[in-house]
Amino acid sequence: MKTVPATLPTTSDRLTNVLSYGALLLLGYVVYLIFEPFLVPLTWSAVLAIFFYPVHERLAKRLKPNYAAMLSTVGVTVLLIAPTLVVLSYTAKQAIDATARLQSALMNPERELPAEVVKRVRAQLPEAWQSTDFSEPLRQAAERVATFLAGKFGALVKNLLSFFIALFILVFALFFMFRDGEDVVRAIKHLFPFDRTIQEEMLAESKELIFASVAVGLLVAGIQGFLGGTAFAITGLHSPVFWGVVIAFFSLVPVVGSALIWLPTSLWLGFSGHWGKALTIMIICGAVAGIADNIVRPLLLRNRTQLNELLLFIGVLGGLSVFGLLGLVVGPAIVAAAMGVFRVHMMHREDLAASRTNELVLPRVENS
Repeated sequence: MKTVPATLPTTSDRLTNVLSYGALLLLGYVVYLIFEPFLVPLTWSAVLAIFFYPVHERLAKRLKPNYAAMLSTVGVTVLLIAPTLVVLSYTAKQAIDATARLQSALMNPERELPAEVVKRVRAQLPEAWQSTDFSEPLRQAAERVATFLAGKFGALVKNLLSFFIALFILVFALFFMFRDGEDVVRAIKHLFPFDRTIQEEMLAESKELIFASVAVGLLVAGIQGFLGGTAFAITGLHSPVFWGVVIAFFSLVPVVGSALIWLPTSLWLGFSGHWGKALTIMIICGAVAGIADNIVRPLLLRNRTQLNELLLFIGVLGGLSVFGLLGLVVGPAIVAAAMGVFRVHMMHREDLAASRTNELVLPRVENS
């Protein structure tokens, strides 16, 4: 039987392939330009859909797709988006007030602390530093922070209309993310140049890491921020909502965590003569928040793979610098997804190497 020789690609075939890929890239770029103004709200809707999709799946088993998606969207909006907007609005207002008060305290520490306390602190410093005036650099730093926060708050007020448009797009897109989530995932799988089994393992591992590291980390941060803000409100400190948000953010810092905020505050209150308030903050922020962390985190992370705390923190900082506020969630989520893909790829490489080793060892055993 004669075999038909394989025909070599002609210049016309190569040119057709180049033009096809060029047209595809151009089409993708045009689509990106169309979606670019709405990427932030669309990404937020995708993030929220990923986090709450397990709950939506339970509703989808009992209700029709449209009803289940609508109920999930309303639930996320009422239980998460609306409270978050309220907290952010109070945080923006209190941030300026807190920065002004902090600036005043740093410029005139003698007015905030007893004179003997200031002298005692200066006596503990190296001799060359005891006569140094620290108020000027501290004042400049406080002014820069106040200017930055005031600019951000002013920009938010000016862009209020665009903010609500983005919020509407977020909620509107969230409905379709819930309803068509399986189709979106199926389309994403076609972009991965891996076998079907490896695709399934990569998606499962990425989902596991995102939940275990990002979702649980943010939940624990929210608990610590709530307790910290409550402690500041109980002791009569100004701007408790703002400081609660700051405590929640710093709780993501490895090792020291939120103690970077509440410990200096409690020491400041103690040296100012308010030892009862200082003890209250230490008990709530240190003991109660620590107990909650040691109960909630192990309960949610039972038999789950976690992301390294340093990688999680770098993902938060890097995400904030690249994506803004969106990076608080997207940054560590991207790192977790990338680590999930890498872990599955590494496991398959190790399994392949082990199988090749066994193939080489078995013939030797049989020959002996």
